[in-house]
Amino acid sequence: MKLLVRLPFLLLLTLLGCGDGSPTASPAASGESGSDAAAQPVADGGTDANTDAGSHARVDAGTDANTDGGTNARADAGTNLAPDAAATPAADAGPPVTASTIRIHYPRVGHTLSIRGALAPLSWTQGVTTSELADGWSWASTNLTAASDFKPLLDDATWSIGPNYRVSPGETIDIYPRFRPGAGSYSVRWPAFASATLGRSRKVWVYLPPGYDENTVARFPVVYMHDGQNLFDRNAPFGFWHTDETLDEGAANGQIREAIVVGPEATSARTTEYTPSFDTGRGTGGGASAYITSLVSELKPLVDQELRTLPARETTAIMGSSLGGLVSSWAGVHHASTFGLVGAMSPSTWWDGAMILGEVSTTNAQSHKPLRVYIDSGDAGPSLDDNVNTALLAGRYRGAGYVDTRDLLYVLAPGHQHNEAYWAQRLPRALGFLLGARPHTGSMP
Repeated sequence: MKLLVRLPFLLLLTLLGCGDGSPTASPAASGESGSDAAAQPVADGGTDANTDAGSHARVDAGTDANTDGGTNARADAGTNLAPDAAATPAADAGPPVTASTIRIHYPRVGHTLSIRGALAPLSWTQGVTTSELADGWSWASTNLTAASDFKPLLDDATWSIGPNYRVSPGETIDIYPRFRPGAGSYSVRWPAFASATLGRSRKVWVYLPPGYDENTVARFPVVYMHDGQNLFDRNAPFGFWHTDETLDEGAANGQIREAIVVGPEATSARTTEYTPSFDTGRGTGGGASAYITSLVSELKPLVDQELRTLPARETTAIMGSSLGGLVSSWAGVHHASTFGLVGAMSPSTWWDGAMILGEVSTTNAQSHKPLRVYIDSGDAGPSLDDNVNTALLAGRYRGAGYVDTRDLLYVLAPGHQHNEAYWAQRLPRALGFLLGARPHTGSMP
């Protein structure tokens, strides 16, 4: 009977949580296992709320303090956890944080490189160290919250030449700076370039940009320009284009990408070589196909072999004026797989009954089409610079799908006549459109 009296009492004690049958703190409730701290993200300086030791490791070359997988990634396991992990779902971690990465390509021998910039974790007053690459250095951070201007410093003492660079959050960029002031160089690199296709020889001028000799890991776009005798020679009989000065200034202010210029001189066969068809009214012409074939199959391979070029069509331009503009436009129709950028300054659109208008109208039927086209003319002088036909030429490009200021730039220059002095004035805009600005350029310092 006494046993029967004690049973309800023991049952009551059990229900009240006394004695050996009381529930203990489960691993899930204590935060020791079952509920990893990732279920309770802790803000890390306001930037990365879910800094799990394995999933968001920093690559900030020593500048981000929260790379330690155990010391800064979790709060006190016993103070900020829900009492029942099963009852409190893990917070949404959101998309992974992508690092902003800057790769600086420059010869490393005997040098170090640092970076300074406008926004944290960079600053203009103290250089941030970088990690070595095979051909330079790199820096990366997940803490950049907005687009920031920056500049590399050689040995944390010498600023790079030109305007600031700019990087955006999550962006990876490659830059090829230079640190020594100076101009590009030009020369007659090949005094007697012989073409088996044409059966004649000519001089070929070459301009190398300011960074060519200094930054020996950099490669450059190439602009093939006709009438090479008028590009650099201060004693050219009809004047010259100031091509080297234009590109030097563009390199200094970042408005024109550094490029190599290759300028084959014209010969006594200029009219024949620069015209796509035989003009019965003039009794001459029709050698453009052979001339462009010589550039594509003979001169360009030599240039790409001897110089540090970017040989793809995206970085290869062809340009000229007058008949040189005509042959450039024709090359863009039939050799766009080689020349992706076309510049036609005051083109002789009138040639052979304006035959080039029909040629350009076939652009969409070709296997390739130019990526960008620049056309211009003046409207003064005895010929009015053939501005009416040139406007029609621009219209044919629009008919082939080109859009003004996107992949077509047509310029009518009031008061300009048909000569080198005016082409030199328009050259900066032409090259700026075809080549673009220096990649990743920010503001001027």
